[in-house]
Amino acid sequence: MESNIEYKKHGLDSSTLITLYKSMLKPRMIEEKMLILLRQGKISKWFSGIGQEAISVGVTSVMKTEEYILPMHRNLGVFTTRNIPLERLFGQWQGKASGFTKGRDRSFHFGTQEYNIVGMISHLGPQLGVADGIALASKLRKEKKVTAVFTGEGGTSEGDFHEALNVASVWQLPVLFCIENNGYGLSTPTSEQYNCKDLADRALGYGMESHIIDGNNIIEVYTKVSELAESIRNNPRPVLLEFKTFRMRGHEEASGTKYVPQDLMDAWAKKDPINNYRTYLIEEGVLTETLDEAFKVEIKTEIDNALRIANAEEQLTSSESVELNDVYQSFEYQNIKENSETKKLRLVDAISEGLKQSMEQHQDLVIMGQDVAEYGGVFKITDGFVEQFGKDRVRNTPICESSIIETAMGLSIAGIKSVVELQFSDFVTSGFNPVVNYLAKSHYRWNQNADTVLRMPCGAGVAAGPFHSQTNEAWFTKTPGLKVVYPAFPKDAKGLLATAINDPNPVLFFEHKALYRSIRQEVPTDYFTIPFGQAAMLREGEEITVIAYGAAVHWALNTLDKHPSIKADVIDLRSLQPLDTETIYASVKKTGKAIILQEDSLFGGIASDISALIMEHCFESLDAPVKRVASLETPIPFINQLEDQYLSRDKFEGELLALMEY
Repeated sequence: MESNIEYKKHGLDSSTLITLYKSMLKPRMIEEKMLILLRQGKISKWFSGIGQEAISVGVTSVMKTEEYILPMHRNLGVFTTRNIPLERLFGQWQGKASGFTKGRDRSFHFGTQEYNIVGMISHLGPQLGVADGIALASKLRKEKKVTAVFTGEGGTSEGDFHEALNVASVWQLPVLFCIENNGYGLSTPTSEQYNCKDLADRALGYGMESHIIDGNNIIEVYTKVSELAESIRNNPRPVLLEFKTFRMRGHEEASGTKYVPQDLMDAWAKKDPINNYRTYLIEEGVLTETLDEAFKVEIKTEIDNALRIANAEEQLTSSESVELNDVYQSFEYQNIKENSETKKLRLVDAISEGLKQSMEQHQDLVIMGQDVAEYGGVFKITDGFVEQFGKDRVRNTPICESSIIETAMGLSIAGIKSVVELQFSDFVTSGFNPVVNYLAKSHYRWNQNADTVLRMPCGAGVAAGPFHSQTNEAWFTKTPGLKVVYPAFPKDAKGLLATAINDPNPVLFFEHKALYRSIRQEVPTDYFTIPFGQAAMLREGEEITVIAYGAAVHWALNTLDKHPSIKADVIDLRSLQPLDTETIYASVKKTGKAIILQEDSLFGGIASDISALIMEHCFESLDAPVKRVASLETPIPFINQLEDQYLSRDKFEGELLALMEY
């Protein structure tokens, strides 16, 4: 029998040829075993990579062990070629403690720093930008490393794919973008997925090199990727690879393959990467039937032994405290006391000074954002930073929030802190997926923190209209894994920003634009920190508790100045997640009345949760219903008279007086 694939040795010795064969045979035999276990109900789901082994094995075989690979759910060969113990893989698929996610995520949705693998999330696209971040770290450190990231042809339709390629090309990042073009995105054929002959052609639009590779030819994959990887290590740049292959089984086993024409299945079955390569090796005298059988016995024994170990492992148990404690990476707050020398700063200046001093504290901290370099950001917070820290650390980005947030995640995986400036907090919607699904969940899923701060200029009062005025903190305070900080004063902003950057968890740092140049305060000149989760008691009284944050703090204070007879506790929350409930409860139990003022619209906002918490924990101390005051349930209008009508600022006085009379 002759091989249906044309192989050329390219100078590879017999040992290498045999190693590649065994490396492909192993994931194939594991898959065949998993399909049996699936039918027996011993695993819940399986995404088959049968027919695509040459790509995973070929790419991984040329990567150095210290180089990161970001695989998909059909890349079992990546994990086995990196020699992850099979009992741990089986434990992962069974939701056992020996796996990589403590039963919290399934199949290949995991990463492991031990093996330099970063697994996918179901949204597919974000890992491409994460690869950019890992590659950026390599480039900043002048390491000769390449990062390989996988996607399918369906994933190339996502915006993240295009953003990631553009960023990698603009920054000349050492990334191998590997497209496994296997014919179908679930049941959607390529003819309904894109309208070009080859996906490799897309590289032209991004000014990057591309290659088309026979994804079923292990020798072609191995030799071509080896050549490119070595070239990229010495000449950092991104390269797009389109591997032509086919998916011989359903998207996952329950999907089936009825939507695939039988003649197409038959044609690709003849191009099976393992059967053809076996035939070739036997023809070349490199492999014998006896040796082949010995390999199969060896692998079967390894699989059976690993399954016995995994099956014998007890079912996973946990507790609420364990689950809650793993949402965030532990953080030992270091209190750096403020110095006695102060100077009067505006909020915008305090943030700039705090950011600059953090850049000095953390020698590899990277700032990324639109126009943050020479221009200094639209609010001039990073003005002069390029001159002090250089363009490697103060990086202008293309207009692509999603990919840059993903890049920050990649930097964190590689051990580098970052600050991302969202030009306006409204624009975070363009990067919402990586914030709430990647940054927020990674530590809980596989113990990988997201060490980044997203700076969020926000808020109304500046006649900027519906797309530059939102205060959208409530989108994130309900997402476990994120921390949310919202200072109202320059001193707090400087100290809390330092803490946010020190904290290894993802922090959204809200900065109210209307306060940038309107609020001044004496601020310590040196670097100092303020802890999260500690509200500030701005005034003390016995009659009522006023709770606010951001610009609403100043609205409350201005209103109380007009009514000096009202004796109120005024609490500036400062930190929304974590929230200082202890200070809130103590105050309400003392005063018996509570009013919560927020700039955001009412339904689903922070005030609603605080009100519920007070009702649950302080009910017996209350002398009146808890009152929430918030802005209109409309988008934020542009013209001043409409914006004034929208805001809760002018409603507060009447609601406060009414509650005092209750």
